[in-house]
Amino acid sequence: MPSRQTFHEKLSWLLDNSIRLPGGYRIGLDGFIGLIPGLGDFISGLLSSLIIIKAQQQGVPRTILIRMFINVLIDSVLGSLPLLGDVFDFMWKANQKNSVLLTHYQTSPQPTAKQSWLENIAFIAMLIGLLALAIFLISWLISLLWSRLFG
Repeated sequence: MPSRQTFHEKLSWLLDNSIRLPGGYRIGLDGFIGLIPGLGDFISGLLSSLIIIKAQQQGVPRTILIRMFINVLIDSVLGSLPLLGDVFDFMWKANQKNSVLLTHYQTSPQPTAKQSWLENIAFIAMLIGLLALAIFLISWLISLLWSRLFG
């Protein structure tokens, strides 16, 4: 990992690519954090949200922020599924995708209107709330299905 990387590049590397496996495939801490029952995917989603927050602070247009949020939402929701979700967590590189989106914006920014600090806080709260709701709903559906099949 080169030393001149930005915060979002370092974080995406740590979460998605910091561990080299035989055969050249790389995984990161995101998949391991997702293995923690109940809270792992939520914690992982919060860490992934730091890249979105950084992008939002830099004035990245909402269309790009929404794409970034969808990447994290896919990672968190599908990652919360038992067994297959854990495998998915190691393969889906949401942080890497979001880091590329942010780097692309930084190299060729598009003019946007400045947002107030209140809009910024509301947007961040909405992202975290939607992430928590999605994970809660998936967990609830899985537990309902589990109790119907085995309870």
